[in-house]
Amino acid sequence: EVQLVESGGGSVQAGGSLRLSCTASGFTFDGPPTVWYRQGPGNLCMMVSSISSDGRTDYIDSVKGRFTISQDNAKNTVYLQMNSLKPEDTAVYYCTANHAAPRCSGGSCSCEPSARLSGYWGQGTQVTVIS
Repeated sequence: EVQLVESGGGSVQAGGSLRLSCTASGFTFDGPPTVWYRQGPGNLCMMVSSISSDGRTDYIDSVKGRFTISQDNAKNTVYLQMNSLKPEDTAVYYCTANHAAPRCSGGSCSCEPSARLSGYWGQGTQVTVIS
């Protein structure tokens, strides 16, 4: 059975740090890139960061310099280290794999289970940043 399990979310003061973990079972992270999405209070689902099987990384502009994505193949786990957290980082964070895609309409996307078009998704972990 394919499964992605996230952990590491929680509440933190602005400026603090959290490290999210995503452990896979039933497959390995040696295929398509692993992607972290988030859906915040405005209910917009957006890609935050990705890492390819050869270690190439990508980030949205708002988290560059603050977030770091990494991968431990021996543990079949992907991490998202989040530093200097801001209130606008508050969201449910989802680990995804295998070309995961949310459903988008009118320029907005949803990470909700009923809206996912493809791929593997974790259950999500809540990150709350308190100002």
